[in-house]
Amino acid sequence: MNTEFIKGVVVPILTPIDENELIDEVKLREQVDYVIEGGVLGILAFGSNGEFYVIEEDEMERGLKIMVDQAAGRVPVYFGIGAISTKKCCRLAKMAEANGASGISILQPMFLKPTETELFLHFKTIAEYVPEMPVLLYNNPGRTNYTLSAALVDRLAHEVENIVGMKDTSGDITQTGEFIRRTRDVDFKVFGGKDTLLYASMCHGAVGGVCTAANFMPELITDVYNKYVAGDLEGSLEAQFKLNPVRLSMDPASFPVAAKDMANLRGRDIGVPYTPNLATPEGPVLDRIRTEMQKAGLI
Repeated sequence: MNTEFIKGVVVPILTPIDENELIDEVKLREQVDYVIEGGVLGILAFGSNGEFYVIEEDEMERGLKIMVDQAAGRVPVYFGIGAISTKKCCRLAKMAEANGASGISILQPMFLKPTETELFLHFKTIAEYVPEMPVLLYNNPGRTNYTLSAALVDRLAHEVENIVGMKDTSGDITQTGEFIRRTRDVDFKVFGGKDTLLYASMCHGAVGGVCTAANFMPELITDVYNKYVAGDLEGSLEAQFKLNPVRLSMDPASFPVAAKDMANLRGRDIGVPYTPNLATPEGPVLDRIRTEMQKAGLI
């Protein structure tokens, strides 16, 4: 299976919606062009910042078709799966395959507290349902309240042929390093999942990052990656340090609305989040976001 394309800054693309909370096709197509022109090497449809958890399956399918069509082969489009049940995940995986996704990313089940055996069978079953599709694991303990262990990832990488990589959003660089160390013999592709740790993740062997910041400041986050792969480590670190205050200013806002707020501040006209979330109101949180964006020369 060819996995050479799995690298770089991949953006968990925002999902623009209209007043009826249906995907706004025109704005989504514009966002696809914006991030590609900004230098990303992949698009993740319906990741965490794509608000996957509130989008119906038929809308996901429509949105994926739009993104694949608009990307037109310029970059791969991955499809994010965050369902709890194995059966639903399999159904979504098959839908992604049928509509031209280049790969799928599977979040560990939310709300549950599964055993290692249950998790192994969950991921294995989904991957084997689409055996020709590259599968990435998605470790996000901050949202699921438990982490994928290095031992589990090691086993999946070595025993399931089309599980070829992962995104690690643990924020624990030791854990990211362990995922890389234990799977490097099978060329398992690990992405950093924290924008603020892209440089550090790549120093440990990550192939890139799945980076929310690419939705509204792609030129800054891709600069970290591009300088690193060009061998300009000092320049890459400086680019990381320029990015970090902007990215950290998002944290006090209600998740995940800050990414849309910041895109709007840059003139992207992305609109509002799905309810129950609301755009960040005027006040100290938005003031800090605006100030850090101004310092970075973004607005």
